[in-house]
Amino acid sequence: MSFSLQGRWTYRSYRNDPALIGDDAQKALQNIFGEGVFTLAVSGGKVTGTLDMGSGYFLDLTGTVVPVEGGEARIKMVGVGRSGTPTAGWQYDYHGTDAFTWPNGVNQVPAFVGSVIRAKPHNGSPAGYVASFIAVRQA
Repeated sequence: MSFSLQGRWTYRSYRNDPALIGDDAQKALQNIFGEGVFTLAVSGGKVTGTLDMGSGYFLDLTGTVVPVEGGEARIKMVGVGRSGTPTAGWQYDYHGTDAFTWPNGVNQVPAFVGSVIRAKPHNGSPAGYVASFIAVRQA
């Protein structure tokens, strides 16, 4: 597998709103569902790590990374909130794949993309909400 998930990634998830934004910066910001930093370690196809969203908001991550045809990878992770933090009781599930590496790409930064689902209700929000995400490798 040519894709390496190991390391730190800037993470953003987006509401799946089909409305065009145009040049409305505030509307664009309202489409951000979540943001933080994935710190991931991979060993033997198993993934562990954290999603740090700042201000004590953490999810502990576990999952798998599986090579698929063409050298790409499929990523499945579960993020569970930490006891004693604002995320206690939270669970989000992530499913993604590495972004295509263009043969003629210039300065392409590795990324993986996918969707995330709120697997358990919390803070008055029901389970089942789905958003899209992108994670971009930090330097």
